[in-house]
Amino acid sequence: MTVPQPVERICVRINDAARMIGIGRTKLYELIASGELETVKFGKATRITTASLEEMVRRRRVPRGSCEQ
Repeated sequence: MTVPQPVERICVRINDAARMIGIGRTKLYELIASGELETVKFGKATRITTASLEEMVRRRRVPRGSCEQ
């Protein structure tokens, strides 16, 4: 018997996206409004692409040795 492979999701719900990057929903909506995160609409449902989450985190990385206060 074969076990189905887990599916890698390419879109996540708002709450899941916020949890994935450790921020609140309000901040997530601010990032969406500013154009930093890409959304996809399926009827009334809004999803965030995991690619846009990963890209935003890459853009905001602080280089090693830098210490922002």
